[in-house]
Amino acid sequence: MFTTLQDRLTATFKNLRGKGKLSDADIDATLREIRVALLEADVALPVVKDFIAAVRDRAKGAEVSQALNPAQQIIKIVNEELVEILGGETRRIRFAKTAPTVIMLAGLQGAGKTTLAGKLALWLKGQGHQPLLVAADLQRPNAVQQLEVVAEQAGVSVFAPEPGSGVGDPVRVSRDAIAYANDKLHDIVVVDTAGRLGVDEDMMQQARQIRDAVHPDEVLFVLDAMVGQDALATAQAFLDGVGFDGVVLTKLDGDARGGAALSVRGVTGKPIMFASNGEKLDEFDVFHPERMASRILDMGDMLTLIEQAEKVFERDQAEEMAAKLASGSSFTLEDFLSQLQAVQKMGSIGKLLGMLPGMSEHKEAINNLDDSEFDRIRAIIQSMTPGERADVKVLNASRRQRIASGSGTQVSDVNQLVNRFLEARKMMSQMAKGGGIPGMPGIPGMPGGGGGRPKKGKKGAKGKKGRVSGNPAKRAQQAAAQDAGEAPEPSPQTLTELPDAFTDLLGR
Repeated sequence: MFTTLQDRLTATFKNLRGKGKLSDADIDATLREIRVALLEADVALPVVKDFIAAVRDRAKGAEVSQALNPAQQIIKIVNEELVEILGGETRRIRFAKTAPTVIMLAGLQGAGKTTLAGKLALWLKGQGHQPLLVAADLQRPNAVQQLEVVAEQAGVSVFAPEPGSGVGDPVRVSRDAIAYANDKLHDIVVVDTAGRLGVDEDMMQQARQIRDAVHPDEVLFVLDAMVGQDALATAQAFLDGVGFDGVVLTKLDGDARGGAALSVRGVTGKPIMFASNGEKLDEFDVFHPERMASRILDMGDMLTLIEQAEKVFERDQAEEMAAKLASGSSFTLEDFLSQLQAVQKMGSIGKLLGMLPGMSEHKEAINNLDDSEFDRIRAIIQSMTPGERADVKVLNASRRQRIASGSGTQVSDVNQLVNRFLEARKMMSQMAKGGGIPGMPGIPGMPGGGGGRPKKGKKGAKGKKGRVSGNPAKRAQQAAAQDAGEAPEPSPQTLTELPDAFTDLLGR
């Protein structure tokens, strides 16, 4: 969603690099570029003005003029101010002292409330709660049936006594749901309310009546992040007409410019609490302002990547795979297949690589990745015998012909996979032995995520421990780190190797 804004800001900051000192003219030119980038991204004008004023005050102060690297200091200031306009800190759900906690969803029709209800319920279930979905949208055709389907997919209960499609009293249904939740021991109630195509008094009145009937602990406004400036006017109308405690952003995986996401907190004063970035029920999580700001500035989102990996990879499995990667040849196609299947559970490979720092330079290659290639690779590997997966060197011409026939591919596809696997294994082994990928400490099951530190070598700074800096002070620092048994600081080029390792295997 923030692709255009990210590209503009990245290009702007590139112009600052290499300058030992920034003049007022340099700062003013940078701020103009940032202002244009934000306005083109549909960020509300008042928010842009406040943001630029805050950055200017800090950029022309002592923290930049006295900095050793003023360009980096400017980026740091922009990052901190972005975090601030996005909410400053993560806002968590306020749970009731006495169960059940009642969460009411409000918003326009088409914003994704019903699907969001299922996503929220699945997330709450994963936190150890017993949520109950309430079908209080009795206006939209088949809304009740849709919620029942979503509830079944999420594996949670649903309270839907009325058929909907214009039949039933949503206020009574919402009130009765509280008694039902107490009787069935549900500790959280999520009320899905009706929306309209536009803001009108009937919708507001019904929302107020439901609010007064159930006394929700949290009222969440569901905002379609692709709508743009109109979404902000709608949010303000709901705030004035019904009131809400937090915002949930949906459709963050869309191609809109993202101005609503950056503006909603500044316009309404209410925090963004959750974000939905895909169609699947598990593509939903708590909104972290600092992580979103980091993504916008192309600094990656390593914490989210780590959290997703931890949900998929077991610690013992991660340590075993890390040891195999470090040893090199013991990492087999069988191991690769299990890792491939685990990575698929984490989501789209393009999204995962997009969470790494500096990936905007590889955007085209990442966008061209086709997750269906996973199926072709899996078919080829599963057509091999256990012995062939363990040692690809035994794959002679007849074996490769048999594997190609069994997987419905060509012999050339088998050859390419084997060659790329050997190259990628070598690359990943080198990264694991070299201290891992910058910014990716301890990611379970990922290359470089547990390779450990290299052993002390006899070759010093000129050995195979990494690239040696041309700066004498930096070179001395690297040598001291090696003497202390620490991994040398990896070169920025190492980051480019990770997508290459994956895309080569996928047949980029």
